[in-house]
Amino acid sequence: MTDSTKISPADIEAKFRDIADQVDTVASDSKKKAAIAGTAFAIVLMLVIYIMGKRNGKRQSTVVEIRRL
Repeated sequence: MTDSTKISPADIEAKFRDIADQVDTVASDSKKKAAIAGTAFAIVLMLVIYIMGKRNGKRQSTVVEIRRL
């Protein structure tokens, strides 16, 4: 073996740092997408609950008639 084919600890460290940078980039992108999806889901859920409650309130509301004698 010649000196040019030997792998030095600096080569290994550089490769590990490169891989770690790629993992950090993917993780941060995934966190952003998850936060956006979670927020959108929460808004849609709140809207559905509001509409269902409004509809249910109309069906079950009591009608009170006041008559003057």
